[in-house]
Amino acid sequence: MLGSALLGGCGRHKPAPAQVPPPPSIPQEKEKPVVTPPPGETTGQNEKIEIPPGAKPIFEETGIASWYGAPYHNRRGSNGEVYDMNAMTAAHLTLPLGSIVRITNLKTGNSALVRITDRGPFVEGRIVDLSLAAAKTLNVYLPGTAKVRLEVLQAPAPLDTGGRWAVQIGSFTGEKAAAEMAEHLQKRYQTAQVLKFKSPVGVWWVRVRVLDDDRQRASALAHETQTAKGAVFLVRLD
Repeated sequence: MLGSALLGGCGRHKPAPAQVPPPPSIPQEKEKPVVTPPPGETTGQNEKIEIPPGAKPIFEETGIASWYGAPYHNRRGSNGEVYDMNAMTAAHLTLPLGSIVRITNLKTGNSALVRITDRGPFVEGRIVDLSLAAAKTLNVYLPGTAKVRLEVLQAPAPLDTGGRWAVQIGSFTGEKAAAEMAEHLQKRYQTAQVLKFKSPVGVWWVRVRVLDDDRQRASALAHETQTAKGAVFLVRLD
């Protein structure tokens, strides 16, 4: 998800709880699974998510899932595709775009296969942002968040090496604060590319692309950066 006040010793600001957008009216369609999932798991409506038979997880993590919908619907996502909130997709900060993951709601036991197509969630303490369709399948839609287990079953690139990395900071309620942060970072990291941009929900973000999009440089910048507004996120761009 796309999506970040001056740096200083003031420490990190604890962001306010994110508000889940109101659910739009979604027509019900007959489910057409392409793979044969275990009990309680589905690939959602009209999806073609295929994995090799007997695929084993290559990475796992547990944390809080949320969902995003209408404001981002029909807008271009991080992978270049137009985001469809009715498709079985999700946003993750660092998994390679195009990865196929299984998400399991640890409270209900429901699970689903989704494709990583976007970046997010840009809220501290959350590990994945589900599409509307995935959120409904996993019983995350009405509560807004849920504790889940994420298992990577297939990835188009190595998880631990390579990749193009950046740092995203925010969100800022006004353009001026974002511009001040961007200017400060540009002066401090002269070889970096710093830009500010407005998200579909109206808040502003700052993104820093370090020299060569190097992961080690981006990680160091994220560790060094403190802001009185918003939070700091390490993000994989590819």
